[in-house]
Amino acid sequence: MIGKAPVESANRKLNRPFTEMKEPTAIPRKAAAQKKPIPPDQTNAENFYYLKQMQTKTPMVFVLHDGEKLRGVIEWYDKICLKINRDGEPNLLLFKPNIKYMYKDEAG
Repeated sequence: MIGKAPVESANRKLNRPFTEMKEPTAIPRKAAAQKKPIPPDQTNAENFYYLKQMQTKTPMVFVLHDGEKLRGVIEWYDKICLKINRDGEPNLLLFKPNIKYMYKDEAG
């Protein structure tokens, strides 16, 4: 037993690297980059419309859910309401959920 070399089991080489042993469950980066982006929650179209009507002082007609029609000009707006200036009548603070639709007043 004298003269025998010790066994070097700790320094053995593997036949293939560890990266090949992993399962291909991850999506390749190229495929993930080609995925369509999620559209934005807000387009700001409503804000743009209000600003344009405010700047030009466009006479508007506001039709409420009960059928009542209000005429006036948008003075300002926020997240939940519009302030309407009316000629010869009191100004109104109109809540957006009460508006069925609105359009430009052709008669005004």
